[in-house]
Amino acid sequence: MTSSPEDTIRRKRLLWRATHRGIKEMDLILGGFVTRHLDAFSTAEIGELERIMEIPDQDMLSWATLQAPVPPEHASDLLTRILAYRP
Repeated sequence: MTSSPEDTIRRKRLLWRATHRGIKEMDLILGGFVTRHLDAFSTAEIGELERIMEIPDQDMLSWATLQAPVPPEHASDLLTRILAYRP
């Protein structure tokens, strides 16, 4: 997939943010998913991932470990795929 220079910069920032979350478990889950799939993301998916990156680690970890349900305002196909990812 070809991307614009702006998308390339966004992808690099997202990769860094996904792999340096602050909680090791989220580095593995989110960082692993992004490392594996980022190159295939559309511009819309990049935008959705930027939104997901704003969610606190503790919330995402509780959703990934099924300790809490994902609130409707955060639910998306991309987030579901991320939370289902196992390194």
